[in-house]
Amino acid sequence: MHRTVLAVAALAALAVSTACTAGTDAPTLGSQPKPSGSASLPAATIELWHGFAADSEVKAFTDAIAGFNKKFPQISVKMVKGVQDEHITQAVRGGNAPDVASSFTTDNVAQWCRSGVFQDLTQVIKQDGIDLSVLPAAARAYTEFEGKRCTMPLLADAYGLYYNKALMKGNEPPRTLSELTRLAKELTVRDPDGTIKVAGFIPSTQYYENSLSHLGPMVGATWYNPDGTSAIGSDPAWKQLLTWQKELLDWYGYANLETFRKSLGDEWGAEHPFFQGKVAMVLDGEWRNAMIAADEDAKSMDYGTAPLPVADAKPDLYGSGFTAGTVIGVPRGAKNPQAAWELVKYLTTDTDGLVTLSNALRNVPTTKAAMESPALAKDANFATFLQIFEHPKTTTLPSNVNSVFNQEAFSTFVLEWEAGRVKDLDAGLAKVDKEINDKLKLSGG
Repeated sequence: MHRTVLAVAALAALAVSTACTAGTDAPTLGSQPKPSGSASLPAATIELWHGFAADSEVKAFTDAIAGFNKKFPQISVKMVKGVQDEHITQAVRGGNAPDVASSFTTDNVAQWCRSGVFQDLTQVIKQDGIDLSVLPAAARAYTEFEGKRCTMPLLADAYGLYYNKALMKGNEPPRTLSELTRLAKELTVRDPDGTIKVAGFIPSTQYYENSLSHLGPMVGATWYNPDGTSAIGSDPAWKQLLTWQKELLDWYGYANLETFRKSLGDEWGAEHPFFQGKVAMVLDGEWRNAMIAADEDAKSMDYGTAPLPVADAKPDLYGSGFTAGTVIGVPRGAKNPQAAWELVKYLTTDTDGLVTLSNALRNVPTTKAAMESPALAKDANFATFLQIFEHPKTTTLPSNVNSVFNQEAFSTFVLEWEAGRVKDLDAGLAKVDKEINDKLKLSGG
């Protein structure tokens, strides 16, 4: 299952790519006359690189592409699985680009758009009359940069709250941070010596999906100012979030909670603490539903899903959350760019294709038509994430050429904050701003 990650190695590769990219004589999108119909495209074999590796995931792509083959029988699609961002960048630089490439992370979209590693799709989108309003604003935002749309959203992740109904003892899922705090304390169980046996909610950013990008929407926090500089130190929402988080963390006791956290099972294994009843409420993505259903022990668990609780003073945010997802596009140097675009267009806008992928991979389809399709498998727990994804206040991490660096700079500071080694929060956040802004200057931002 895919999720947003900090691809440090990919960032290094991308930094090099902006300085030197091998030339190519391959035609570019929009440089040739638009075909008059599907049959007018010449026969071709195109190569699709993607990051999925499991047999079931590869089969999902194969099944989705079967619909494309019916429309374009003269085009064969060869898939290469398990490809990471750095492989795509290096292939483009070396003049060996695939026709289509997909990435799990949105962190590199800005660099790809700015450097031209992926081709601008604006002209062909206009030529084909594609209405991008069928995509939520957040999905449009994480697939473009500086007015250049070089990728399209394939499937998405949305983040919400999972809760164990037995451990909740009849309580409804919290809607506000104060309710989350109260429930987290009420549902926590300790041994006589204070050792944590069951945690109501773990506030540490070191816990699985509790990244700052996922937590920020709970308080409406913003990452950047309109000019691209860091807003972390000036947006009071970040201070509010970190103050709330630290107060709950201190209630547990930092060392005590760390001992408990480090004793927990693997996030992606059968010993996940939510499966085992060791944590009552967790922040997680929509894919967890499929993992629960696939686990022999966990599938009988009575659980529910809900949007994440939000700042008490911002009730209008409830129902929204964070989203990001898989992106797909046509790299520079693609040998068959028009055929490649037709595949990208099919996989990202065709309802049947998106539903086929979503049903197999259990990620959120990105168009309104696919989300409303009667063929989409959507029980109540999965439907929560569809609603979060299309909520008008749902946000994403804005595209930035230094996205990985910026997130790591902030996360590194927060680790110090959680451990009690930061005495002045305002000064610490201002220092994070300076690190990010200094990096932006070096990048020519």
